Amino acid sequence: MGMNVAQKLIRSHLLEGEMIPGKDIALKIDQTLTQDATGTMAYLEFEAMGVPRVRTELSVAYIDHNTLQTGFENADDHRFIQSCAKKRGLRFSRPGNGICHQVHLERFGKPGKTLIGSDSHTPTGGGIGMLAMGAGGLDVAVAMGGGAYHITMPGVTLVRLTGALSPWVSAKDVILEVLRRLTVKGGVGRIIEYGGPGIASLTVPERATITNMGAELGATTSVFPSDDVTRAFLKAQNREADWTELLPDADAAYDDTVEIELSTLEPLAACPHMPDNIKSVREIGPIQVSQVCIGSCTNSSLQDLLKVAAILKNKTAHPDVSLSIAPGSKQVLTMLARCGALADLISSGARILEAACGPCIGMGQSPSSGGVSLRSFNRNFEGRSGTADAQVYLVSPETAAAAAITGVFTDPRELGDAPAIRLPEAYHIDDGMIELPASPEEAEGVEILYGPNIKPFPTSGPLPETIKAKTVLKVGDHITTDHIMPAGAKILPYRSNIPYLSKFCFAQCDPDFAEHCREAGRGIIIGGANYGQGSSREHAALVPLYLGIKAVVTKSFARIHCANLVNAGILPFTFTDAADYDKIDAGDELALENIRAAISKASPIWLKNITKNESYALSCELSQRQREILLAGGLLRFTRERG
Repeated sequence: MGMNVAQKLIRSHLLEGEMIPGKDIALKIDQTLTQDATGTMAYLEFEAMGVPRVRTELSVAYIDHNTLQTGFENADDHRFIQSCAKKRGLRFSRPGNGICHQVHLERFGKPGKTLIGSDSHTPTGGGIGMLAMGAGGLDVAVAMGGGAYHITMPGVTLVRLTGALSPWVSAKDVILEVLRRLTVKGGVGRIIEYGGPGIASLTVPERATITNMGAELGATTSVFPSDDVTRAFLKAQNREADWTELLPDADAAYDDTVEIELSTLEPLAACPHMPDNIKSVREIGPIQVSQVCIGSCTNSSLQDLLKVAAILKNKTAHPDVSLSIAPGSKQVLTMLARCGALADLISSGARILEAACGPCIGMGQSPSSGGVSLRSFNRNFEGRSGTADAQVYLVSPETAAAAAITGVFTDPRELGDAPAIRLPEAYHIDDGMIELPASPEEAEGVEILYGPNIKPFPTSGPLPETIKAKTVLKVGDHITTDHIMPAGAKILPYRSNIPYLSKFCFAQCDPDFAEHCREAGRGIIIGGANYGQGSSREHAALVPLYLGIKAVVTKSFARIHCANLVNAGILPFTFTDAADYDKIDAGDELALENIRAAISKASPIWLKNITKNESYALSCELSQRQREILLAGGLLRFTRERG
């Protein structure tokens, strides 16, 4: 039996384990990336490991999230990351150079390579045939130090594409259709591989849009083959030498298959407040729109913005619509300026933002109270925009531009003929804002620069024999990392200051959560299904650790967050019988007795409810390595103990 693309990538990097779905495997990591919202913590962890120099083929530190500098905090973090990169052997992408995923796709990604990044949308690299995965910052730090990346061997789902997209229908509509069919839980334990004759009609920027937003499926990653389309893109980036053909074998097998005929798709939208709440634009109807935001790592490529510029040319945004546009990279912004498209965007009344994440993470451009905001982004979780009652829809750049003109939700097919866009045979290349590291000899004299806002990260001790703690919080299904540890312009500057950050933990669910934890001393959280979906931010585990959370018991977990809990030394359990979730109330006194022995021996685990004199069976689907990490008190202690 032949192998598919995902299996070939895994086989070529397999260090430990067997390629049997559900088994723990260890992978060699070729490349890493970080961004500044998660990077400061990752480099603090790397420093704590005591490794003098990164051991990957390539590691890049990007500044793209915390670029709004209203105080010294973000600037200090940038300076810290810059000094770490220079001393420890990383490349440093300066603020203004662009969003990590867009720049990495343009300048560094290589077919056939592995990449992990401290950002959940790292699977963007799958658009050029990489095994690219989001991970917690500590996992990235370990990989930078030469350590393996451990995951559960996923199954592989083939999304077989046939035909070609109709005018005004885009790659964003493809991934929205996949989300409509599979939901935000449909990719758990899976790699989503795209194939079929339809992929030949999709450019690399379009493929990257699809793999980027595959993170919302809960998938390990998404991947396209590396073919002639990939080669043409890399050639245009003056990187043809980086191309490697990577195709599935003719008799490749998959665990399951989803068939999509591209010509049957129509413009779609993810409605509030979840990326899989999909309706057609036509079905939604002419709802009044107050804001349109175009950009993010999902839809800020040159191809996307050339289309938007052509739609807006000689037109003015509706007076009731605030329109903002953020190019994905300096390369994109420069090329828009050189061809005149930037002038068309400016003339339309668009507010041109810097090449950064911006509104996608709540870093400015919050909608008006109750406002309807159309965004070409990847997430529309409640409150993520910075406005608690905003109604955020996820749409294609074409649909967003149509609404910007008309002032209402508009099917872009009503605008007439779709603009014809041709991608350049050669992109403008200027890597002047990517700093190279110091040589090993020069690095000896480089000082790492810490600011007063950078505080030590919390650590836990070895797992005790018994844990007794109060239920400090009970939450429902689909709790995101935005619920646990919000982003936004007011909070992100404190990502390197866990004690201050703790004030905001779970504030959307319980404004007094931090105080309840301090009063209790130690606590257990009870959660519903798909707990921890969304961002890879390990702060959603580190801050609860700081607040004394010892265990989280849920109906099910999102992959990256569960791994981050283990790395932090917090026990992640699921109910064997989901009905037991309903039997526990906030404030109940709970106990995990003889838990150290149970984790060590993989024995049955019971959660005792002291308040109600009941016990509930728990599942603990962890690898032997993860059990050892928990026994040690977290990945950092585990790594130190093993050198």
